[in-house]
Amino acid sequence: MPDARSPMAAPRSFVWTRRIVLTVLTAFALAPVFVMVVSSLKPLQDVQGPFRWFPSGFTLRPYADIWHTVPLARYFVNSLLVAGGATLCSVAVAIFAAYAVSRYDFKGRRFFSVTILSTQMFPGILFLLPLFLIFVNLGNATGIALYGSRGGLILTYLTFSLPFSIWMLAGYFDSIPRDLDEAAMVDGCGPLGALFRVVVPAAVPGIVAVCVYAFMTAWGEVLFASVMTNDTTRTLAVGLQGYATQTDVYWNQVMAASLVVSVPVVAGFLLLQRYLVAGLTAGAVK
Repeated sequence: MPDARSPMAAPRSFVWTRRIVLTVLTAFALAPVFVMVVSSLKPLQDVQGPFRWFPSGFTLRPYADIWHTVPLARYFVNSLLVAGGATLCSVAVAIFAAYAVSRYDFKGRRFFSVTILSTQMFPGILFLLPLFLIFVNLGNATGIALYGSRGGLILTYLTFSLPFSIWMLAGYFDSIPRDLDEAAMVDGCGPLGALFRVVVPAAVPGIVAVCVYAFMTAWGEVLFASVMTNDTTRTLAVGLQGYATQTDVYWNQVMAASLVVSVPVVAGFLLLQRYLVAGLTAGAVK
């Protein structure tokens, strides 16, 4: 028998310790998901009663009722439009800004880089009242309806995701050799041609990472969406509050709706996980 103090005993004990720790952490992380799934399959009276891990009966009725208790389909469309619009705008602006920061040594370049990062130090709630007043006063002065509109919410989320998107893409563009730009220009491309024909195709993982980050930032935001929207433009994150009335809370429908609205984000993350990890690590290493 090998001695417990032999060199081979330490790695084996470490492996088992790691397995136990990872198992406990996995169970701790999956427990809320399990409770959410089980609660979404319970009748309302079972959810409101004493909690049981395994109820006596299951029903799919909550998944049918969630579309009628509140206009969930409209909220779903609003969230898709807002999150998709904010993602497209953020990526489009970030590509040009990051390319300029990465490839050109212009006056104020360092100040610009520090400024866009410093904006991430402030909590978002500090900008809620100023942004609300800007939207209302701008609408009164020009007639441009930003408050209560999808466009205003897209502009709001653009300010959230754009600084980090620029910083991350600039780091990824720095990892792409400048010789590729010079070779493209020798072949007759201008700066924009080199950007779209050489740099952007080589930076697909970084661009995908920015898309995922911008989309997730807009998809689950609650504070600004609760203030900047109305009944017509309300998003999913705010619309889920409609399952709580003055007299009752439909907890089984809340759990069912939460699972339904999480599917696009989880599915997109799983499909794009490889590109997301590659984009984040390349920008971080550089």
